[in-house]
Amino acid sequence: MASKTATVAELVPAPAAIVNGRSCGFGGISPQTSALDWLREQGLTGAKEGCAEGECGACSVLVARPAGDHDEAGSQWTAINACLIPAASLDGQEVVTAEGLGTASQMHPVQYEMAMRGGSQCGYCTPGFVCSMAAEYYRPGRCGADTPVGDYVPGSSATLPVEGESAAADLDPNAPQHDSLDHDHGANGFDLHALSGNLCRCTGYRPIRDAAYALGIPSDDDAFADRRHRPAPDAVPTRLKAATGTYARAADLSDVFTLRSEHPEATLVAGSTDWGVEVNIRGVRAPFVIGIDRVPELRTFEIGDSSIELGAALTLSELESRLDGRIPLLAEVFPQFASRLIRNGATIGGNLGTGSPIGDTPPALLALEAVVVLASPAGDREVPLADYFTGYRATVKAADEIIRAVRVPLPLSTVTGFHKIAKRRFDDISSVAVGFALTIDDGVVTKARIGLGGVAATPIRARETEAALEGQPFTREVARTAAAIMRREGTPMDDHRASAAYRSTMLGTALLKLHAQHGHNTTTEEASA
Repeated sequence: MASKTATVAELVPAPAAIVNGRSCGFGGISPQTSALDWLREQGLTGAKEGCAEGECGACSVLVARPAGDHDEAGSQWTAINACLIPAASLDGQEVVTAEGLGTASQMHPVQYEMAMRGGSQCGYCTPGFVCSMAAEYYRPGRCGADTPVGDYVPGSSATLPVEGESAAADLDPNAPQHDSLDHDHGANGFDLHALSGNLCRCTGYRPIRDAAYALGIPSDDDAFADRRHRPAPDAVPTRLKAATGTYARAADLSDVFTLRSEHPEATLVAGSTDWGVEVNIRGVRAPFVIGIDRVPELRTFEIGDSSIELGAALTLSELESRLDGRIPLLAEVFPQFASRLIRNGATIGGNLGTGSPIGDTPPALLALEAVVVLASPAGDREVPLADYFTGYRATVKAADEIIRAVRVPLPLSTVTGFHKIAKRRFDDISSVAVGFALTIDDGVVTKARIGLGGVAATPIRARETEAALEGQPFTREVARTAAAIMRREGTPMDDHRASAAYRSTMLGTALLKLHAQHGHNTTTEEASA
């Protein structure tokens, strides 16, 4: 009798994606071929490789992804790093590159504003910026009722100035250039964090910001805006086999288990933000890769009376949108986790699955007393995250298990905070990360949970510090005493990111910062000082 894998493979059509409105096949590529390399082989050379790690955004392209709380809802244009994902993962999907947004004679509004306001100089990074900016341009809810339609309409007679002429004379003097509601948002609702994964070495960024803040609302005949009202393409079972290995997208969780039983050496890949770096930089090759990013059983999102369940294959951007601040501690984590481009691909299951001691979500999830739901052919089992990590990049997960979801118990603690110490404010790996969740009743800490990252071989709980806080008034004096204990938690080491001494100092400082932000009571001596 034929296996399920063989049966599925026989029914799967030749892999192909819709790119800029036309079907493009994947014939002749290997499972390791990135979407970027494949697109450039199609003659679409706007997207470029700058870092091969997802840190520069020169490779940014748009894909149509599900919008809203359910996959059957409408679509939204999502910017992703094409250098990281396998080309085969785009099978059956819709992709738009900078070339597909507009042409020299019929520019897209984003392209027009970038050109008119000097947002492009050498041009290497420009197509990536354009795609990331276009994703934000079409973001549902970006525009308010008073946001005007943009100055430029594709197909209009507006032209760029010739060399030697000034673009400024052609700009509407009433159009916003760098007006903003705050440091990170324009008056048109544009969120500059949408561009946090794009780097430019020429412009100093101000003209790029000016272009972003000058964008209005899409016109009524904008085909890309209209596309959002239809569902995103379904994920299709995919089989791409070459001499260097095989890529298989699983149809469902049962398919994952079947594939793993037949290929025990298989590597599971969701957003590929970690695996893509291994392939590009370290030249790692897996004989069999299973794509799990769209497996329905891994994309659950449920808010119950006793917990909130977060599907392992939901991207961090999707979780941020669906949670909408319901878990304040995670709401602090999301903006500090890499960049928007990375969060559009990275999953919470992947962040835990790597077992990295410097991941951003584990410290927060430890503070939240999260539970990892592991699935196998035998069923589900739940493991407290505090018991999940067993050593450096090692966990209790058995060979036949997969992370299905993460559950955060309710009710939540009343005082929470996430402190990440890194060399850059955004888009950087943490040297130290601390998640706090304190329950304070009448000024007294009745429960303390503190998760730490970057100070041991695994993410850990600061149990001695928790014990020092519980039962005590949350005063500066108590915070100082507990901070001294917290400096001794873990086994920090010296490396290229920070010294052990610095890491220990930052632990204590993080608790003092939390008290400064949320302290409720002071001692008599402090009150009279």
